[in-house]
Amino acid sequence: MAVDLPIDDRLAGWGEYADTVVHAVGDRREVVVVGHSLGGFTAPLVCGRIPVDLLVLVAAMIPAPGELFSDWWTNTGYESSGPDDVFYYDVPPALAAEASRRERDEASAALQQPWPLESWPDTPTRYLLCRDDRMFPAEWARRHARERLGIEPDEIDGGHYPALARPRQLVDRLVAYAAELPSVNLS
Repeated sequence: MAVDLPIDDRLAGWGEYADTVVHAVGDRREVVVVGHSLGGFTAPLVCGRIPVDLLVLVAAMIPAPGELFSDWWTNTGYESSGPDDVFYYDVPPALAAEASRRERDEASAALQQPWPLESWPDTPTRYLLCRDDRMFPAEWARRHARERLGIEPDEIDGGHYPALARPRQLVDRLVAYAAELPSVNLS
């Protein structure tokens, strides 16, 4: 399920973001949390609040304890990739136009707050990078996953929004991850 975070609520912080996801999960079990892009700041917070079998970061930012969103860019050695269209260039044009039309400004307090965890959650974690991502280029994303999580990322083709450009490939990968878990029943 896709969870609509309170990004336009000026009072919402990281806690409210995590609460929104936890509320959406409800009493479900065998939970795989997927955080895309900035969702990399929220997804690990959920793991500290409910049982999560697997955390998957897709073309995601990986925060450090106490790190501010605004400092993340410099702290990770991120440099702008250059092209104008870093998000939707490989998404079908009509879908890209609709996605762009639905964009909202991130106005919440979360971006002004330090990331609240003292360490990464003790939850199995995978990082899935997109080889053609113009926002987080593959070479940079590989280094980011190694430096921040100590893991080798997995890779799929496509740009920053695989859920829009290559949904079947993304779903197949997520289902394969879940199938590897002894605690998850896919039947």
